[in-house]
Amino acid sequence: MSAFAAAVGALFADPNIGWDAVYIADGGAPVLVRVVARRADTVTDFGDARLWSETTRIDLRVAEVANPRPGDRIEIDGEAFLIQGEPVRDRERLVWTVDLRPA
Repeated sequence: MSAFAAAVGALFADPNIGWDAVYIADGGAPVLVRVVARRADTVTDFGDARLWSETTRIDLRVAEVANPRPGDRIEIDGEAFLIQGEPVRDRERLVWTVDLRPA
């Protein structure tokens, strides 16, 4: 295991950073995973206007979810979300970042 993989594992395991969640692939069985919630708001420029939008982004470990796809479901603290858009892996190929929308 690389130092990066060990650090990612420690971050996801930390109860102050990581959260328990349920990942359900489209047509698949529920799987218990750990996620790191980002939930940052974004400001997007559109011509001369600036648009504010509330976003929900989370990180998933590649070791737990090999291939997340748009339409897959994630449940966090009783709230259900669907993955929207294409998930993006980090440079080390250890973490997926996914955008969510309410289910």
